[in-house]
This record gives sequence, C-alpha cells and structure tokens, in this order.
Amino acid sequence: MKTKLYLTVMTILMVSSMGMSQAQNPECMTNLSIYAEHAKVKNYDAAYDPWKMVLTNCPDINKANFSYGERILKHKIKNSSGSDKDGYIQDLLTLYDNSLKYFPTKFTKAGVAIDKTLLMYDNKMASDDKLYSMLDQAFNGDKKNFKNPKALYLYFSALVDLHNAGKKDLQEVFDTYDDVTEKVEEENKKLTNALSKILAKEDAGTALTSKEKRLKKAYTTNSESYGKIAGSIDSKLGALADCGNLIPLYQKSFEAKKNDVKWVKRAVGRMFSKECTDDPMFQKLFEAQLALDPSADAFVYGGNIKLKSGDNNGAIADFDKALELETDSYRRSNIAYKVATVFRRKGSKSNARKYALKALDYNPSNGKAYLLIANLYATSANVCGNSAFEKRAVYWRAADMASKAARVDPSLSSRANQSAASYRAKAPTKEMIFNSGKAGQSISFSSCWVGGSVKVPSL
Repeated sequence: MKTKLYLTVMTILMVSSMGMSQAQNPECMTNLSIYAEHAKVKNYDAAYDPWKMVLTNCPDINKANFSYGERILKHKIKNSSGSDKDGYIQDLLTLYDNSLKYFPTKFTKAGVAIDKTLLMYDNKMASDDKLYSMLDQAFNGDKKNFKNPKALYLYFSALVDLHNAGKKDLQEVFDTYDDVTEKVEEENKKLTNALSKILAKEDAGTALTSKEKRLKKAYTTNSESYGKIAGSIDSKLGALADCGNLIPLYQKSFEAKKNDVKWVKRAVGRMFSKECTDDPMFQKLFEAQLALDPSADAFVYGGNIKLKSGDNNGAIADFDKALELETDSYRRSNIAYKVATVFRRKGSKSNARKYALKALDYNPSNGKAYLLIANLYATSANVCGNSAFEKRAVYWRAADMASKAARVDPSLSSRANQSAASYRAKAPTKEMIFNSGKAGQSISFSSCWVGGSVKVPSL
C-alpha cells in the first residue's frame, strides 16, 4: 500500500513539474503550433525560429521537435554553404542524439546511428574506418531496427574498401556479407508475405480498399529497394567470392574452424552457390557439416554430390529427405529452389521445374522459382513446337513466368521485368501473328516437356 502511495505521489509531482515547466515557458505551445503549420506546407525557413525556441526551452514537449526538426535542418543544410552549413550539420547530429535522449521509445539506437552516419557520409565528413565502425556498432547492437537499405549497403561497402586497403581480413568480409544479406532477405520476406495477402484478395476479384492500395504500393516500393541493394551488395563483393579466393581461405582456416557449425555451414553454402562443388574442399566441408548438423541443407549438398557421380536415385532421395527434415515453409521453399538449380545445372529441365513448383507450393512469393521456370522455358524454345511460329511462342510462356516473379517479389522486379521484355521480344511479332492466322488461338506444347499451352495475342 505504501509503495502504491509513493508511486502515486511521484507521478503527481512529475506531472506538476512538467506543468510548471510549461507554465514558465507559455510560448512553447504557441510556437509549437506555429512551426508545425509551417512545416506541414514545407515552409521550413518560416518554421525555423519558432522551432528553435521550442527545442531550446521545451525539448521534451512533443516528438515533433525532432521529426519536424530533422526536415527543417535538412532544408537549411541544402540551402546553405560554408560555416553556416557546417553549423546546421552539427545541429542535426545533436538533434539525432537528443531524439533518443528525450523520446527513447519513439526512436531507436540503430535508427539514430544510421541517420548520423548517412549525414556524415553524404557530407564527406568521415573515413571508411569511421563509417564502418559506426554502422558495425549499430548493426550488432540493434540489428532488429537496422533496416535502412542504403545503410546496409554502405556498411558492407565500407568494409570491402577497408579490405582492399589491407585493413580487414577476407573472412570478415564474408561474415558480414552473410549477415547483411540475411537481414535483407529477412526484411524482404516480411514485405512479400504482407504483399501476398493483398495480391490474393486482388486475384480473387475483390476490390482493394484505399488503405490496401497504399500498402500494396509501399510494400512494392520497399521490396524493390531491398532488391536493388541486394544487387549492389553482390556487385561489391564481386570476384572476392570466386572459387580462387574461397578455396585457399577455407583450406587455411579449416582446422581451426571445423567445429564451428556456423562457419562450416556458411562455407559450404557459399561454395555451393558459387559452383565450387568439384573441389575436394567442398566434400571436406560437407562432411564436416554432416557430422556437426545433419540438417536439411546438408542433404541438398549430399544429393548434389551423388547427382554428379551419376547416382540419380540416391540424389533424389537426399533432396526429398531435405524437404522432409525442414518444417518451416519459407526455408523449405528455399531448399526446393536450391534443388531446382542443381537439376538445371545438370540439364534436367523437367526435374528442375518440378522442384521449382514445389518451392512455389511452399512459398507463393518465391519469385526466384518463377524466374528459374521462365529460363527453363526460354531455353527450350527451339525444341518445342512443330513450326518456327510455335517454337517462338514458347517465349510467351517464359515471359508470363518472369512477370509473375516481379509481381510476387518486387525485389526481383528489375531483373524479372528485363527478362520478360527480352522474352517477349523473341516471341512472334504482330506481322507473324497476322500471317499465321492464329490470333486468339491456343498453341499446345503437349509434345514437349514444357506441356500446357499458350494463347496467341489478338490483333
């Protein structure tokens, strides 16, 4: 009872203190209203003085001091130069720090660190060492809230530059690459999952609400941003992850790291994705993973080895075992996609499609599976159909698959839309459609592994 009374008294005192503080600064509420109205219409010069007054005297009166304050100071930075510009930059850096101080539940450590780092980067105020140090601390200290695509790329890019300068080991580059790409995949997974619900409603013929239309646009735009960043991260890694670098690094580190299951799994996965599977080091790493963690992925790699040795039945048994072991639908989809890529490399197109379709059954948002099927169809154009027209018609099926990839996973939209455009350019032209007399008709591919049919566009 005494504790409750004590807390009640303290609450009253805190509220009274806040009220007294505002009473001592009666202009705070007036100026808050003034600068907020100016800021809403982007009249940031008019907003500056009343905002500055409120921030100085009543920093904790409203979160707007920091959200609108950022816009106001960014405007000042953009439209100033010399010492004035430097002063506004320092004010904004301080503002970011104080946002977390006064509103710790509204702002995050990672978000503040990212804002500060990007401001310093954009204004050439920090070395690669400084940028990497700030972002590394933020990423590892508050990974949950480290979501900014530009910051994710800068984090990795600065590290690669430091490695190229001889300041960071290649292993650290690989470790950070894995961490960053996993984060990008994690965030994009959230977006595509949310988008899939809206697309399902749309496909069912139900009209979307205005809110759903806004959300669809936001999910699509943000997913596209992660896709662009993922591509830039891969480009930045470049030849550093070629077999010529991977193999000697793993040979050197194996004895010290062979009991580190995370290191072993990442090493096997990287060699697999880079098609370094013919080297004995891959077999060595695979056996180490099998001993440490005989998980689903291990059976994919084992199946790959059996397939290469000609044991097709053993390979398929391993692949199916991998899918059986994995219970998470998202990871199961990724495993089925991996298996599909193995069969594609082997030249077994029907098996590749079979597992790509399984990947889509487990996760309808797996755009990579649609792209793989599109590629399989496109590379079969010359062997399907009874005439030149019918053979080229296969490209319409390929284009449809590529377009689906872009729709369900906007992070792939750039590559998928380019593929779709390329396939459509190879399909029959309007002149060919006219001369064939097949406009609006269906063309069957039942005599080819592709199967199914495609409808010729009407003129």
